[in-house]
Amino acid sequence: MKVLITGGAGFIGFNCALILKEKGYKNIHIFDNFEKGGREDLDDFVTVHRGDLSNLKELKQCLTSESFDAILHFGAQTAVTTSVKDPRKDFDSNVLGTFNLLELVRELCPNTKIIYSSSNKVYGSLENLKLSETTSRYELIDSPNGIKSCQPLDFHSPYGCSKGAADQYMIDYSRIYGLKTFTLRQSCIYGSHQNGTEDQGWIAWFIQSFLNKSPLTIYGNGKQVRDILHVTDLVNLCEKILKSDINSGVYNVGGGLSNSISLLEMLDFLKENIGPQEVSFSQERPGDQKVFYSDNTKLKNNFDWEPKTDKHNGLIETINFLSNI
Repeated sequence: MKVLITGGAGFIGFNCALILKEKGYKNIHIFDNFEKGGREDLDDFVTVHRGDLSNLKELKQCLTSESFDAILHFGAQTAVTTSVKDPRKDFDSNVLGTFNLLELVRELCPNTKIIYSSSNKVYGSLENLKLSETTSRYELIDSPNGIKSCQPLDFHSPYGCSKGAADQYMIDYSRIYGLKTFTLRQSCIYGSHQNGTEDQGWIAWFIQSFLNKSPLTIYGNGKQVRDILHVTDLVNLCEKILKSDINSGVYNVGGGLSNSISLLEMLDFLKENIGPQEVSFSQERPGDQKVFYSDNTKLKNNFDWEPKTDKHNGLIETINFLSNI
């Protein structure tokens, strides 16, 4: 199987390439503009195409170089704050880049499966959900098993708009043109090779802050809850999708209720496993979801997939990785 990974130099894309190589895939290509730098060992096991998704000519050159069986579309602008500062760049990366990819697939290789990395941000702040509150977290009252993909969309922030627009293009190009698209509305993905910042990759950012004894700010009261999914589980899902007879779909993807964790609970875990750390609290960010964890039932039914990595084991593994770089 010939696989193209857009954003292959990024956290998810790089892990995807590594894991597929370990599984025996021998024809892996990546497409990336290397805006955030390179990875030294990529050329050792993948074919590298340098280019920008918003540049139709560069992307077409890549897609005409091989006949790809699958495209894992992880290339994107990924930070909400960056989208607010530069919404045009966010649009070019996320909407125009995805539109270019879909149009080229429609023209050149309409039978190629595309897996698109969408976001739980397409649901907005989820402010209408009924919540309860404990000493350490918020909890969902009416959706105890998590948020389903039929949840109404409500784009919030330029990032939410751009990811949501690309999300809907993926769905409609399957419906109108028959393309084989899979939209994965992902929660928080974490694991090795992630370089966290305050605006993106918060799990790695928290761990790095504890390891380096650098300032850490919590926005809100810390009871916000997310389900965390180890990147190996996400890649395993992608492989199951590629090998399945299903040709399209929309799915929420996360660690689920059992792998949900609040910011306060994460702080306690890191204090126990790394050591004390000074933490400050600031005003909650506009549009922040108080609770999001995914109902993975549809994925279980369609692909016999569920997360295998327990959150505590995955976090320890990530701590160990970041401790040695």
